[in-house]
Amino acid sequence: MSTKREEQIIDTYYTSIHTLHRRNVNEGRWLRYMQKDGSFLVSFRKCPGDWSPYLLDIFTTLIEIRWRIMFLVFSLSYILSWIFFSLLYWLIAYINGDTQSVDNNPCMDNVRGFTEAFLFSMETQATIGYGYRGMTENCIGAIIVFTIHDVFSCLLDTIVIGIVVAKMASARKRAQTVGFSSYAVVNLRNGDLCLSWRLGDFRGNHILEGSIRAHVVRYVKQREGSVVMLYQELDLENPHVVLAVPTTIIHKLKPGSPLYRMAPDDLQEENFELVVCFTYTEDSTGMLHQTRTSYTPADIRWGQRFQDILKVGKRHYKVDYALFNETTWVSVPMLCAEAYERERRHPNEDNSRLPPVTENENIYWATIDCPEEPLLLMRFKASVREE
Repeated sequence: MSTKREEQIIDTYYTSIHTLHRRNVNEGRWLRYMQKDGSFLVSFRKCPGDWSPYLLDIFTTLIEIRWRIMFLVFSLSYILSWIFFSLLYWLIAYINGDTQSVDNNPCMDNVRGFTEAFLFSMETQATIGYGYRGMTENCIGAIIVFTIHDVFSCLLDTIVIGIVVAKMASARKRAQTVGFSSYAVVNLRNGDLCLSWRLGDFRGNHILEGSIRAHVVRYVKQREGSVVMLYQELDLENPHVVLAVPTTIIHKLKPGSPLYRMAPDDLQEENFELVVCFTYTEDSTGMLHQTRTSYTPADIRWGQRFQDILKVGKRHYKVDYALFNETTWVSVPMLCAEAYERERRHPNEDNSRLPPVTENENIYWATIDCPEEPLLLMRFKASVREE
């Protein structure tokens, strides 16, 4: 670099120009592993007509299907059961001769045809009991069918109510009120480069305890055409949190981190995905829930921090969720964590890993106070727009 370095201070706190270059949307696109709402973009292919795994676990299947399909299944289960038992009642009445004569001793009062048998079946299963049709003691077979029908109706009602309650109390509904920030940020914390994102609970019945895990996910295409998924877990400074108020999850960019050698410019050329999961027990129901989200390199903002949303009042702690996703610029070296650590140890030594300076870029040196060292020189790179 032949450009003469100028020792001056650059303040990016009020800067509105992002110096990171985004990749062209038409070039080098990759498929997301997880969407922002926590759903995985994975489809399963099975042999046509193989429904045995779903039928063996019919309870879970009915909980996971859509509401409109579930209502259709439950409606058909009642209607088909009414039709089935009405056929049995009509067959008993036909064998006993109730459909041909009104002078014999009927098995069921006022059941002379299929329509009356259907109404009798529906009144029996729904326990309506209008008093116009009823069972007599003349046919033991009709009494046995009536008993089976009564037990089956209680069993069907129990299954329907249980599935509806379980579906309404699904973990996905509670997960919608526990949210991650839309972006992750990289800034300095105690003199170290750290990656952080925000986590908050939007309901009044707060979560008392939960655990957080984060993975860097990449897919690698082999020469044979196969795809291999690679997972690298991140070490978090606060994996267990009490979510009474929003908290910031911090990952220190240190040796061993998959992001340790990644500079801001390199960040936009990567195809990894940061998948974060928050597993917790809700205090109202005692059920285990999980909230997930993911961050792509485009969702990571280098040189920014989250705005303060927690204030101390006279009687309460006040949280302003309007600022939950808001970030602001801070002075951060535009270097990877490895190069930054090297410059901290040897501030006057040239760093061979620094990106070269182009014609539309300038290098700035900023003087800041650091707890570990009385004087620290940090190098910044800022883009200059041509008017």
